[in-house]
Amino acid sequence: MPLTADVKAELITVRDPRPTARVAELTAILRFSGGLHSIANRVAVEAELDSDILARRVARDLMELYGVRPELHHVQGSGGRTGGHFAVRVIEAGETLARQTGLLDQRRRPVRGLPNKLTTGSRPDLSAIWRGAFLASGSLSDPGRSAALEISCPSSEAAMALVGAGHRIGIPAKAREVRGVPRVVVRDGEAIRGALFEMGARRTAGEWDQMRQRREVRAGVNRLVNFDDANLRRSAQAAVAACARVERALEILGDEVPAHLQQAGELRLAHRDASLDELGHHADPPLTKDAVAGRIRRLLAMADKKAEAEGIPGTESAVPVGAED
Repeated sequence: MPLTADVKAELITVRDPRPTARVAELTAILRFSGGLHSIANRVAVEAELDSDILARRVARDLMELYGVRPELHHVQGSGGRTGGHFAVRVIEAGETLARQTGLLDQRRRPVRGLPNKLTTGSRPDLSAIWRGAFLASGSLSDPGRSAALEISCPSSEAAMALVGAGHRIGIPAKAREVRGVPRVVVRDGEAIRGALFEMGARRTAGEWDQMRQRREVRAGVNRLVNFDDANLRRSAQAAVAACARVERALEILGDEVPAHLQQAGELRLAHRDASLDELGHHADPPLTKDAVAGRIRRLLAMADKKAEAEGIPGTESAVPVGAED
């Protein structure tokens, strides 16, 4: 997804200098990209990331914030993943790091959601949580009817915690489960733009919004064109039906048709695509469109009455299949 790559490339460059925001972002990355593992009966913290740049940044933040030196590994792609991914592992002092980041509680139990101290933090901290979660497992689709900003979550509790953090900073996200995977989803176009802006991808937010507006304009133009085409088709069908009925009426009445009604009928047949107002201008002397319409109605009614009396097909029988009156 090119848009996803653009967002992540911009978010990687965002560096909030506040320690609490840095901790919030790093913790979210760890929580949404792997979390805790048991290696040789020891608690290990591991993050699987799709970018070498992001992996090195996470490693640097772990050293600067917690004083631990993680291992970096390149893992070949599998299970549908292309290009491989990068693992950042902390085995030595992994349990201590897990406690410090809030991934383990005081009883050594894994925290299934997000540490409460993070989800109740300041606005920059909450934005950092969303930034870290998106960097770890987010995606953005193209603007359109199915546009969505999604973040895959390690648990339903983590999804609900992210939704709660989003609502506190004005991101109307929803938690849902897709093929057994908990996800946090933002669908409304304006909400997606707001979420990108809040996370720090302000350039991409502007570009995405411009794409959305262009698509909306094109969709509006297409709707108008389709509407006009439909109106033209209906008008053409109505004209065909009207002319067919007039021809049948003149055939039924023959010499019995009054002169003024015959004039109206012949005008209709001579100018098949003209409007009633235009037919009136062609008459001699000119007629109003109401006068033309009235004469044609009387012509058809007189013919249908005679056809019914004689037991022959009326004017409707001449209308081609698919044409409308």
